[in-house]
Amino acid sequence: MKNLLRFVLLAATLNGLSAQALAEESQLDLVAKGKAVATAADCQACHTNPEGGKPFAGGYAIHSPMGTIYTTNITPSKTAGIGNYSEEQFSRAVREGVRPDGGNLYPAMPYTSYSHMSDEDIHAMYAYFQHGVQPVEQTASLTALPFPFNMRIAMAGWNLLYLDKTPFKADASKSAEWNRGAYLVNGAGHCDTCHTPRNLMMGEVTTKPLAGGMVGPWYAPNISADAISGIGNWTQAQLVEYLKTGRTTGKNQAAGPMAEAVQNSLQYLPDSDLNAIAFYLKNSTPVRDPADKQAADSFGPKQVNVEEGLRGEHPYNANGTIKGGAALYSGYCASCHQPDGGGSKNQAYPSLYNNTATGMTNASNLISAMLYGVDRQVGDQHVLMPKFGQGSYVGQLTDEQIADIANYVLTHYGNPTIAVSAHDVAVLRDGGPVTLLARLQPFMAPAMAVALIVLLALIYWLFRRSRRRHI
Repeated sequence: MKNLLRFVLLAATLNGLSAQALAEESQLDLVAKGKAVATAADCQACHTNPEGGKPFAGGYAIHSPMGTIYTTNITPSKTAGIGNYSEEQFSRAVREGVRPDGGNLYPAMPYTSYSHMSDEDIHAMYAYFQHGVQPVEQTASLTALPFPFNMRIAMAGWNLLYLDKTPFKADASKSAEWNRGAYLVNGAGHCDTCHTPRNLMMGEVTTKPLAGGMVGPWYAPNISADAISGIGNWTQAQLVEYLKTGRTTGKNQAAGPMAEAVQNSLQYLPDSDLNAIAFYLKNSTPVRDPADKQAADSFGPKQVNVEEGLRGEHPYNANGTIKGGAALYSGYCASCHQPDGGGSKNQAYPSLYNNTATGMTNASNLISAMLYGVDRQVGDQHVLMPKFGQGSYVGQLTDEQIADIANYVLTHYGNPTIAVSAHDVAVLRDGGPVTLLARLQPFMAPAMAVALIVLLALIYWLFRRSRRRHI
């Protein structure tokens, strides 16, 4: 009888240990899935300060048309991060843009895309941020937009107009690969957030999905299936290569926010997800820009060597004496991109012809690459281009000099119908085009004050009129 009792107790203990082990294994699997979801959602790129910040501790400055928005600490710190969030509060913040205290987030946080994420993915991501991320006790810089953009309550009205809370629903008439791609592009991966143009109120123009739009000083190009304006002439393999490595010879190379997406997110996605994204984009609705007459990557070499006729013309560059696009290109660009614009042999420094940055009707990426450089780490490959517009070790170039180089490159290697002015460069150096809504900001407070005075005067007049009638 004692032996039987011992056996029962031992069996119960082993069953308890087994159940605990299974629970721990299940939790580890959930955290691992959450990490994969957070990677696909590219949370680290925006919530980590690139200037030596700790992962997910916030402090990344997003330069929006309304002002600078600083990302928050999303580590499980209970004092500086989201350690006190319940799963319901986490879900509401991610999918509806509302904090636990009821305050609204700005749509620089792409909750308008995350709103389509599944309950399962949100559950897994919550587990990851609560149990798989190291807490950082560091409060990020606070966002302080000018009036009236600092009135977060106004975002509630904006959400009524532009936030679609409809969960993603698979299209039964499409393949599993297409549906996975649609979920990633328009949901977790939020490609639509950057690559869809915005209207006056900064809402997405849903009639032109994936047709391209400005993101600060960079241009997120048209990635619809159109063969001229979009990626319709790319093969699926080329798209996958670009998403995984940040470059495809004869097509494009990632810089700016796209380089961050490749570095922090896309290179880690499984090939099945990259193929799903590429398949969906290849089968998306084509959107043509009437200004585009030929594909941006189709502008081929013109057999121009910048060195011909330049040797001995500028023996030194004291106090910026080198002038003109050809001489500036020779001095600052040709050593990497080659005198004929063909790029390095391994194309780490890409060709300037058959290149969308030089062939698009929007020259913003060509200009911004010179202003802000390129810094992209993929695996053990580090691509680095100096910042010619920010006082780097090569010296800061003026707006006019960068415009001269851009025009030389466009004329000889890219789209010759496009011309860049010093003003164009200055706009991008200052953070990008200012929207009409932002230009009206200085007049909004006086206008509201005048409107309030008029309203009060009207109320007073109606009150006096009403009293006279009753006398």
